[in-house]
Amino acid sequence: MSALTGYVDRRVLLIMHDGRTIVGTLAGSDMKINVILSDAVERVYSADEGVEEVPLGLYLVKGEQIVLIGEIDTEKDSKTPLSDVRADPIPHIRY
Repeated sequence: MSALTGYVDRRVLLIMHDGRTIVGTLAGSDMKINVILSDAVERVYSADEGVEEVPLGLYLVKGEQIVLIGEIDTEKDSKTPLSDVRADPIPHIRY
């Protein structure tokens, strides 16, 4: 049984080793924390422009690429105007 079972059917945010931020509904996971997201989007951050959301649809992510998984407060997230959010992109993780 995966440690993420309690998050199935909830909106989650993933931060990847390469700095990408993926948001989607957790559809499933396995013991290696490989995850399947439905209705996934990549949020692309910019210091000059608002956040761009790139639709990904059904998306499979290998667990070894994930740095962080967190549940999203959907109420707060829906009230946040992403077009007004300015932030530098997260850099690649280096070991």
